[in-house]
Amino acid sequence: MSRVPVAGAALALAVLLAAVAGCARAGDAEPESTVFGFGGSTLNVVARHHVPTDLVATDRQDVKITRWFKADGIGTERTSWSLEGDTLTLVASCSGIANCDARFRVEVPPHVTVLRDGRATDLKGAGSA
Repeated sequence: MSRVPVAGAALALAVLLAAVAGCARAGDAEPESTVFGFGGSTLNVVARHHVPTDLVATDRQDVKITRWFKADGIGTERTSWSLEGDTLTLVASCSGIANCDARFRVEVPPHVTVLRDGRATDLKGAGSA
């Protein structure tokens, strides 16, 4: 095998990676929201892949999640939110030659105790985004 095609392929990959790196910004994404009915007193929020998540007490009786997710490059995107029992699981990631960024905001009723990954946490405030 010739070194020139290998070097050319490596250079092309390096250029592609440089173009993808640092491109995606959650702040540029359109927000998506969902609401879950919740009657419990404690909510455990699990954000996979260390996605930044604001936890906010608001004057509501349900749980509202807003997600900002942006991905650039070539790969697979994976986003989900689910509430099973008292555990809210949030997922936002990408794989392949891609760069992605995500942020969540979880609004909960003021009487609900919120855990982050099973540990007590403080809520970030009140109000709307």
